[in-house]
Amino acid sequence: MELTVVIVVIIGLSAIIIPVVQDAWRKSGSLCCSCNMKELGTAYRLWAADHGDLWPAEQSTTNGGWRELLANSNAGKYCWTNFAILQEELGESPQLLICPADERKPAANFIVKGATNDTGNAAFKDNTTVSYFVGVTTDDNYPQSIAGGDRNLGPGVSPDPNYGYSPANGNGNDVLIPPNVPVSWSLKMHSHGNPAGSGRILLGDGSDQMASSASLTRNWLPNAQTGTNYSGTNWAGIRLVFP
Repeated sequence: MELTVVIVVIIGLSAIIIPVVQDAWRKSGSLCCSCNMKELGTAYRLWAADHGDLWPAEQSTTNGGWRELLANSNAGKYCWTNFAILQEELGESPQLLICPADERKPAANFIVKGATNDTGNAAFKDNTTVSYFVGVTTDDNYPQSIAGGDRNLGPGVSPDPNYGYSPANGNGNDVLIPPNVPVSWSLKMHSHGNPAGSGRILLGDGSDQMASSASLTRNWLPNAQTGTNYSGTNWAGIRLVFP
């Protein structure tokens, strides 16, 4: 009888404690992700100050950027290159590129394949150690433009159960979001417990915001800076490159 009472009490306490712990974990993960985003925003600005006030996606490969790679119809596989370029500004810390709520793990270091210090076991060589997409139509003159965000973003109004635009194989994705086309955060990362989906975005002014699927479509995308040319074709929209 006493054992039964103890078991009932434990079950009752678990029902109370576990949701509290899960909520604390989610808030902690969101806070750490916010710190990562802000560090990334600072890194962009530091890099631009030394490269003609242009961000890596705007600057030519000759001058240290990756603009020419974006001429490809699908630049998704090169997403990680954007962050390899920022390694000094990120304090040589690839841990900043992984959201605590993501299932991906950070690289051990920023050694890239083919570098002079690459011994054949390059740690930072593809998208599988990156949690954040890159907004390549971002302009420093447009503070509300979308510079990046959590990779668990997908098309439509119904959240994807996995990672949306970001494929599991790390091949990346190059996405054009036309004006007034809805998107939604998938049910991964910050969306735990939120069936409508939510995630973080990095803005052109270096700040970050937590956004629900609805608020992202309603408030942020309409105010983001759009591009007008892509791979020789006319288009209008926000170009996001996913890892």
